[in-house]
Amino acid sequence: MGWYFMLFVGSGFCSILYELIWLRLAMAQFGVTTALVSMALSMFMAGLGLGSWVSGRLIPRLGGHSKHSPLRLYALLELFIAASAVAVPLELRWGRGFLEHLGNWLPLSSSGYYLATGMGLAVTLIPWCACMGATIPVAMSAIRMDHRPQSQRSFSFLYLANVLGAIAGATLPLLLIEFWGFKTTLHAGMLVNLTLFATALALSVKPAGVPGGMVVNVAPKPSLPGQPRTARIECLALLFATGMSSMGMEVVWTRQFTPYLGTFVYSFALILALYLGATFLGSSIYRAWSRRRSREDGVVWFALWLVALFPLFTADPEVGLSNFVRVLGIVPFSGLMGFVTPMLVDRWSEGDPDRAGSGYAVNITGCILGPLLAGFVLLPLMGEHRAVQVLAVPWLVVGLVSMSRAGSSRVRESLSWRIACYVLCLAAVLVIFDTHSFEQQYPRGHLLRDSTATVLAEGEGMDKRLYVNGVSITFLTPATKMMSALPLAMLDHSPTNALVVCFGMGTTHRSMLSWGIDSTAVELDPSVPSLFWFFHADGGELLRSARSHVVIDDGRRFLERTAERYDVIAIDPPPPTQAAASSLLYSREFYSVVKQRLRAHGIFQQWVADDGDIVAQAAVAQSLKESFHYVRAFGSVPKYGYHLIASNYPIPNRSAAELARRLPAAAAADLVEWGPYANPEQQFAEVLKQEVALDGIIAKAPGVPALRDDQPVNEYYLLRQLHLSAY
Repeated sequence: MGWYFMLFVGSGFCSILYELIWLRLAMAQFGVTTALVSMALSMFMAGLGLGSWVSGRLIPRLGGHSKHSPLRLYALLELFIAASAVAVPLELRWGRGFLEHLGNWLPLSSSGYYLATGMGLAVTLIPWCACMGATIPVAMSAIRMDHRPQSQRSFSFLYLANVLGAIAGATLPLLLIEFWGFKTTLHAGMLVNLTLFATALALSVKPAGVPGGMVVNVAPKPSLPGQPRTARIECLALLFATGMSSMGMEVVWTRQFTPYLGTFVYSFALILALYLGATFLGSSIYRAWSRRRSREDGVVWFALWLVALFPLFTADPEVGLSNFVRVLGIVPFSGLMGFVTPMLVDRWSEGDPDRAGSGYAVNITGCILGPLLAGFVLLPLMGEHRAVQVLAVPWLVVGLVSMSRAGSSRVRESLSWRIACYVLCLAAVLVIFDTHSFEQQYPRGHLLRDSTATVLAEGEGMDKRLYVNGVSITFLTPATKMMSALPLAMLDHSPTNALVVCFGMGTTHRSMLSWGIDSTAVELDPSVPSLFWFFHADGGELLRSARSHVVIDDGRRFLERTAERYDVIAIDPPPPTQAAASSLLYSREFYSVVKQRLRAHGIFQQWVADDGDIVAQAAVAQSLKESFHYVRAFGSVPKYGYHLIASNYPIPNRSAAELARRLPAAAAADLVEWGPYANPEQQFAEVLKQEVALDGIIAKAPGVPALRDDQPVNEYYLLRQLHLSAY
């Protein structure tokens, strides 16, 4: 059995590694949108479920022929999965090319585009993920045919090993990507799959009596005595509910703890690792418990409701906890889920691969629907606090029903147990009604929710701030006005239009319009432009202007698909520079797209925060240097960050007075609206005085490569923070 355990630790490791990297590659090809992320994850889970169901159905039909030895089939599956490391990136690029050919009749942000993208992701991901999902029923068949006494609980055994590997897959690749990038890390995963293939193949040719040997006969299919039809239906319903609840909760947790963990790749990795670690612990406890008992007490389901509410307490901003302790609130629920899920599959299948495949497929169906329910219904309608309560309610119902059945719970026979349940119910009610979500700290703020994010605008005067999912994105600052004034004033011709990627408070878009030109602003979150009026009194009027165009889309995808060319393109990615997926707006591949959308002598403006990460700054600067013939860097006003000005044509070296004279009257008034200087010439003079050599920024981290899609230096920084990186 140790061989089976080893194989499934490796299999779980590769599955999560591929999932994380494939998701990121899909975002680079099709856009950083919630719809894309949801579709990619759903296709991944759909493939697992399909493979589990199909393999469970086919295994009994293969009989006991040695050429169909389950371990040989398992080896073949691992070989196919290894091929996916090379095939999926190619298929994603082909899919993007195909969609570009359809671009003329698929409008940006249209349902037709999402439908075509979803179909492309399905064709790309489902076949390979089906191979992953097929591995458990195939291995269960090998264990059962080998007449192992553990075969009745073989699913939980393999599930435990798979989860252990998944924990490593959720953490170790983050370090590998920092060293090697996505492509080489995928190849490392492929080598692990090939090792599993060779190991399983070698085991399959051992003499009889060793796992994978010649099968003499096949154990008969269990008839599930003592499980009436209603009990079996109930078991499947619970499997569906566990999948839907656990994955739905995971989506809610990601947003619920963002104010404390930030928007880094490590934030999601921490939640995922804690979820998987607790699942492993719960599954281990189940394995030990199941050796002595066959039925759980009904109070388990009631406890599941109680612990599902625990994150409401730990995420309450009024509760004084460290950020790490806060996120530990997900551990009890995850652990109990790790206990009940393999228990239900074991009970349903009794070691039969066919039933295990169908039961696991039902569970994964819930895993597909859970994120969709949470992301597109619960979070937009009611927010994180209420979403947790709704996802927890089914377990209260199941718990009450289970405890009310005669002989199914000690609560019916024990007064002390009933008192304990009443006390815990009271505590749960207090948690529901006396805890607070992040946005409740700002009762006078303006709150909007959608499937992308929870957006909050609050403050007065110059202290107004914009929060997205609890993270402060931007504030009113003259630096955002300079993002338009500096590149427009440096043009050697009169501008006619401009593009702003990342709307934010709308300040840069507003400044572009003050020049009397057309301005297009691209924003990922549909709720953000709706708050333009809060930050600027004339925001509503400007949105109605014929020169103002606001597009809800991924900025990079918009640039790749639009045929329009612009005099100035200004980009201000949401802080921090290390935010997950932000590299897609700093990479060399992105800049190559930007160049195609600039008019002759057009100028590109990129603002980079001076947040102390000199390696990220150097990587961005190196990427710009390799992409454009001419690049200049200026410190911003106030002194935080750099305005990077790039073009393939010489950038005029104008004085502050010359730049100021090029401003229309409305643009001049806009530039000094918030100071800190009285006139545009003084404002420009302060910026020009802070010009720095681009090579000087690069020299702060010599040897750092240009930031590329494959190696997002800014996002993966843990090793260099620990002084274990070469940069």
